[in-house]
Amino acid sequence: MVLGVTGCIGAYKACEVLRELQRRDVDVHVVMTEHATRFVGAMTFEALSRHPVFIDQFALGAESEIRHVSLADAADLLLVAPATANVLGKFARGIADDALTTLFLGTTAPVLVAPAMNVNMFRHPVVVENLEMLRSRGVGVVEPGTGYLACGWLGEGRLAEVPDIVDAAMAALSRRRSLAGETVVVTAGPTVEDIDPVRFISNRSSGRMGYRLAEVARDRGATVVLVTGPTVLPAPRGMEVVAVRSAEEMARAVAEKAPGAGIVAMAAAVSDYRPAAVAPGKIKKQDGAQKLDLVRTTDILESLGEAKGTRFLIGFAAETDDLVENARKKRMAKRVDLMVANDVSRNGAGFASEKNAAVLIDAKGQTDLPLMSKRELAERIWDRVAELRARA
Repeated sequence: MVLGVTGCIGAYKACEVLRELQRRDVDVHVVMTEHATRFVGAMTFEALSRHPVFIDQFALGAESEIRHVSLADAADLLLVAPATANVLGKFARGIADDALTTLFLGTTAPVLVAPAMNVNMFRHPVVVENLEMLRSRGVGVVEPGTGYLACGWLGEGRLAEVPDIVDAAMAALSRRRSLAGETVVVTAGPTVEDIDPVRFISNRSSGRMGYRLAEVARDRGATVVLVTGPTVLPAPRGMEVVAVRSAEEMARAVAEKAPGAGIVAMAAAVSDYRPAAVAPGKIKKQDGAQKLDLVRTTDILESLGEAKGTRFLIGFAAETDDLVENARKKRMAKRVDLMVANDVSRNGAGFASEKNAAVLIDAKGQTDLPLMSKRELAERIWDRVAELRARA
C-alpha cells in the first residue's frame, strides 16, 4: 500500500502508522509532499519503510516521471495521514501538481484520508464541501478527534489516533479483496415499455445505486457484468456492460449472464407491467377517456430465486409505506439472501439522488443504515454480503 504524508504537525504520527501497518504484515511505500519534509525528514520514512520515498516526480528525469503511474497501479490502498485542508482541496478538484496529488488521480485503489487541521479550517464550508465531494466519490474518511490542537485551540481537527487509522486501513484492504475471484451480475436503472413509437411507460430510477454496486464490486476484485436499462450515466470502466431497454430484454440478458455468476444483485427498477400491444404508429389524441391494456412482465427476481442453487441473491425493495414489513415478505417470497429496502418517498434519498438510506434484511435480522452516499451504501451492502457468506 501507499502512505501519503502531508505538511502538518501530525506528520510525526505517520511514522507510528507505518510501523503499526508493518506489524500487520503490510508492505508500505511512502509518498510525501514537499511541505511534509519540513516536519519529518524523508530519510526517516525511507529507513522505516525500506523503500525510496517518493517526493519529486521530476527529480531524477524520465525514469521518475512515470513512478506515480507504477506506484498508483501497484497500490492496494492509498492512505493519506495526515491529510491537510490543502491536499483535500486538490483531491476534490482534480489538481495534480506534485507526486501525491498526481498519484491520487492515477490510482484505482481505494483511498482513505485522515484529516488534520485547525478546528476553524475543518469547519470551513469549503473544507466541508470538499470532504463531502470526496465521500460521494468513494473516498473513505477517518474522522479527526476532538481535543487540544497543536495551535493551542480546543476542538475538532486533531488527527485520529494511530490505532483508529490503522484499523480503518486494514478494513479497507480487507474490502479490497472481499470479492476476488467472484463473478457478479448487477442490474441497474429503469426499464422502458413502449406504448407506441413516441410514448412509453417507465419509472424514476436513475441507475445510480446499481452503478455504484457494480463499481464497488469491481474495486473489490470481482469480474462484473452490469445489465443496465436506459440511463444518462457514463458506462463504468473495467466491466462488461449490457445495455437493454425493456423488462423482457433485461430478463433475457440476466438469464444469459446469471448462470456463470456466484452473486446476482437486482438493483434495477424493472417495470411490473407492459402494454399488451405496441401500436405501430403514434396513437392520435381523441376525446374522452382512453384505455391502455397492460400485461405482467417477467418477474426476474422471482425467476432467479426459483433457480437459486448456491448463488447469493440480493434484491431491492423500493417502497413508499410499510417499508420493513413489505421488504420482509418480498425477501421470503423471492428466496432472496439479502434484501435492501429503501423508502423512495423520502426527500433527498432514493430515485434521482446521490444519497440513499436503507434497511438491510436477511435471515439473521435487519440493519438500519442512515442517509449516506450511494457509493458508501454500496460498500456497506458488500460488507454485509461478505459477513453472511462467511457464516454460511
